[in-house]
Amino acid sequence: MAERTTAKILIVDDDEGVTQTFARMLRLEGYQVRTAVSAETGLREAAHSHPDAIILDLRMPLLDGLGFLRRLRAHDDQRKTPVAIVTGDYFLDETIANELQELGAELRFKPLWLEDLVGLARNLLQSKVIH
Repeated sequence: MAERTTAKILIVDDDEGVTQTFARMLRLEGYQVRTAVSAETGLREAAHSHPDAIILDLRMPLLDGLGFLRRLRAHDDQRKTPVAIVTGDYFLDETIANELQELGAELRFKPLWLEDLVGLARNLLQSKVIH
């Protein structure tokens, strides 16, 4: 289980309550967690800490999750970082959903309960091993 204690996960969500709740739940599972409450801060954190996986909100002011993902994928060392986009928007435009898929992001819907979040983290980290 050493992988779980060394795996680094970045959570990017403009709702600090969500960010802190997700971080707390994942830390209890043994993950190293970094957080950011804006896409810009998240991109800087990703460049600095090179997370093993990123859990990202879709709807954020200024730069949204899709913009974050486009910019993240523009960096060679971040092209294969597993990313999950999380949104409360159940009526997502098909073109957005398609682009998220093309950029290699999993799509999940809020709310995420503890077992959903932990399962998502495990899936993202397993996909990193496969790539």
